[in-house]
Amino acid sequence: MNYRHLFSSDVPSFMRSPVREIFRKVDLSAICSFAGGYPAAVTFPVEDLRSLPGLVLDKYGTKALQYGATQGVPELREAIAKRYNVPVSMVQITTSSQQGIDVCTRILVDPGDVILTTEPTYLGALQSFKAYRADVRPISSVRPPKPGEVCADAPAPKPHYKFIYVIPDFNNPSGETMSLAEREQIVALARELDIIIVEDSPYREIRYTGEDVPMIRELAPERTLHLGSFSKIFAPGFRLGWIIGPEELLEQIYICKQALDLCPPVFDQYMATEFLTSGALDANLVKTKAEYRRRRDLMVSLLDKYMPEGVKWTYPEGGLFLFLTLPEGVDTIEMYDEALSKGVAYVAGSFFYLDGSHRNTMRLNFSFVAEEKMEPGMKLLGEIVKKRIDGTKTL
Repeated sequence: MNYRHLFSSDVPSFMRSPVREIFRKVDLSAICSFAGGYPAAVTFPVEDLRSLPGLVLDKYGTKALQYGATQGVPELREAIAKRYNVPVSMVQITTSSQQGIDVCTRILVDPGDVILTTEPTYLGALQSFKAYRADVRPISSVRPPKPGEVCADAPAPKPHYKFIYVIPDFNNPSGETMSLAEREQIVALARELDIIIVEDSPYREIRYTGEDVPMIRELAPERTLHLGSFSKIFAPGFRLGWIIGPEELLEQIYICKQALDLCPPVFDQYMATEFLTSGALDANLVKTKAEYRRRRDLMVSLLDKYMPEGVKWTYPEGGLFLFLTLPEGVDTIEMYDEALSKGVAYVAGSFFYLDGSHRNTMRLNFSFVAEEKMEPGMKLLGEIVKKRIDGTKTL
């Protein structure tokens, strides 16, 4: 049977994730994968998790097994509100941070509406934006008319801007952090256009060097939807996140979520509540940050050792990623099959750009790969890169 005539008009807008395609086709245990955004398994609080289910059942009983409130269980909302010093009414629990991106887009965007973002930006967000047929543009595309600039006789319709999407702390994919001045510029632009800011912050709590920069939410609470996640600070298998934002916006998200999942996983929420309020989360974060700092330093030392001249990379103060820029003429998409066939994976950087440009870049994850594989994997990747750079010199 041909099903094409039954699909909705949204289906052609769906984007495949190149990262997920790797996982679908390749046994990660058989290669050296710098591709995914998985946290290090050693950071998972396994010993705490052995006792948490029994504690939750003893404390909450069958309530932990029942349907819960769409906004999230009160205990977890209160714990997050206390941690971020906001009223409970400004906290919505989500089934993953990815759902947070999706519901924000769902309640704000009609087909053709404009979402602004920095580049490079998170691929999963682009997937969500495209699924709702948004017109996604770089922030740099917004500019006032130049002095003396003459409009055409039939000027294009004014863009219908809806929100600015940013990952200010340890960006995925670049690993870079916005300065206070850059955050203030984002706020100024949002106020000028009278639109919302979606501040995606799944990595903020895993800073291991440098000083914290104020959240955008702190600079413009009236127009910021701040997204957080337990995936990188607890365990991704729980699929829990949260949104902090103005009550009027959260009310629409609350209604939207009723049609999506009724409520986030209740038992998981109580597990997260106990982990957070007992102090175990902060204790585990100390170990997590030390682990990621060590892994970052190891990867950077291996890049220094094995990457040929002309390759540059970012130096993140937190998070899970760094971003490589190779000399012009080296195409990391064309290079990918060779790398994978030899046993090493990465994500081509062009997937994180709206126009597919910057084909000489790649994202590397340093949190997931087994340490005994990191050096041979980096050595192999360096050899492949050098071969490609040498090839461009002979053209």
